[in-house]
Amino acid sequence: MTQSVFAPWNDPGAKPLIQFKNVTKRFGEFVAIDDLTIDIFEQEFYALLGPSGCGKTTLMRMLAGFETPTEGTILLDGQNIAPVPPNKRAVNMMFQSYALFPHLSIWDNIAFGLKREGLAKDVIGDRVQEMLRLTRLEKFARRKPHQISGGQRQRVALARSLAKAPKLLLLDEPLGALDKKLRQETQFELMDIQEKTGTTFVIVTHDQEEAMTVASRVAVMDHGKIIQVATPADIYEQPNSVYVADFIGDVNIIEGKAEPQGGKVSIAWAEGQPNVTGTPSSEITKGQTVHFAIRPEKVTISATKPEDATNAIQGKILDIAYLGNVSTYHVELPNGVVIKSQTANNRRLSRRSFTWEDDVWLSWTDTAGILLER
Repeated sequence: MTQSVFAPWNDPGAKPLIQFKNVTKRFGEFVAIDDLTIDIFEQEFYALLGPSGCGKTTLMRMLAGFETPTEGTILLDGQNIAPVPPNKRAVNMMFQSYALFPHLSIWDNIAFGLKREGLAKDVIGDRVQEMLRLTRLEKFARRKPHQISGGQRQRVALARSLAKAPKLLLLDEPLGALDKKLRQETQFELMDIQEKTGTTFVIVTHDQEEAMTVASRVAVMDHGKIIQVATPADIYEQPNSVYVADFIGDVNIIEGKAEPQGGKVSIAWAEGQPNVTGTPSSEITKGQTVHFAIRPEKVTISATKPEDATNAIQGKILDIAYLGNVSTYHVELPNGVVIKSQTANNRRLSRRSFTWEDDVWLSWTDTAGILLER
C-alpha cells in the first residue's frame, strides 16, 4: 500500500480550515499586514517565517483574537471569527515563555483550562492522563515546573494547550528558549504530537531550519505581505524571488543581462568572465535583468577545469568554513565577486584537498540553479 501524500492545497475540492480574505491590519500609520489572502487546511503544520517586524506575530494574534483586522475577514471553519472573543474560539495559543503556573504541579497545570470549563472530575483525569502520555510526562505529573528541564516544561505547555482539543494551535517561537540539540529533538516531537492529535498547528518562527523541518508548508513573509507559500522542498529548490532564495539557506546570486539561446539563457554578468548558462522556467526576453540563484552544494570545486561542464569559472580560495559534516569554500573571482561551494566531508581526511589561496575551478550544470526575474 502506498502512502498518500498530504497535500490538501492541491485538491480543488478541499475546504480550508482558516481563510484570510484581503486582511489588512494597521497600527496608526503603520501597516503591519497588507491585504493578505491565505488558506490553511485542516491537519496542516503551517509555518510563518520571516525577519523580525514582518507581521507574522500580528497575523497570529489576529487568529487568537488579541487583535482584530482593520479590513478584510478571517474565517475559521467558514465562520467569521472577528466577533468571537478569544476564550470562545476553538483556538489555543502557546507562548514562547510557556507561562506555566509555578505553584501548581505538572498535572494541575495541564488540568487548569479543563477545570475552568467545569468538566467532570473523571473526564478531566482521563484527559490529563492522555496528554501526559502523549507528551511522555507521566512520571513527572507530581513535580512543579522548576523541578523539570526546559525541554520538559516546553512539553507541559504543549500538553496544556492541547488538553482542550482546539481545532487550531498557535505556537509563537515555541522552541526559542531551548539549546540547539534539544530544539532539534523537540521539533520531531512536535511533528509526532501534531500527527497523533490531527490538530492544525500554525507556528511563528524566524528559524528557517525549524520551519523547513516541521512544516507541511512554509509562508515566507516580508513587510506584512506573503512572498511565497510552498512546501519546504519547493521553497528551497523553486524560490519565486531573490528574497525567498536568499532568506532560506545559503545561496549564490549572480545578476546579469539575459540572452535567450535555444531553450537556454546565457547571462552576461561580469567583464572578462564567461557567460553563465541557465535553464528558464518562464519566458525571458533579450537584455532583461535576471538573477541566477545557485546553492553552494550544487557548485563543484576542482583543481583543474572540468572538460564537460556547462559553467566553469576560475578563482582563488579566500575562506574555508569547516563544519564537520561539510566544508564551505568562499572563492573569490578576479572581479572580486565571491562564490560559495560546499562539499560533504564523507571521508576522514587528515589533509584537506584544498587550502587558502589555492587557485580552483568552480563548475555547475545549467539546471543546478534557478533563474529569477525579481
